[in-house]
Amino acid sequence: MNLGDADLRLAVAEGEGFASVAEWRAEHERFWSEEVLPGTGLAGPLTDDTRVVVEWFRLVAVSG
Repeated sequence: MNLGDADLRLAVAEGEGFASVAEWRAEHERFWSEEVLPGTGLAGPLTDDTRVVVEWFRLVAVSG
């Protein structure tokens, strides 16, 4: 998916307490620019077209 396609379901499901997509996006942009990019030589800032990988997990209870 593209970063610009992220929705509130994704932001909330991440479990970090984000109340909006804008808040989720701002934190990911901050993390990318301050903690990932410096010194890596990787391409610049995130855009709506930046491809992201999203994995959904479902907890399955095991009774025993």
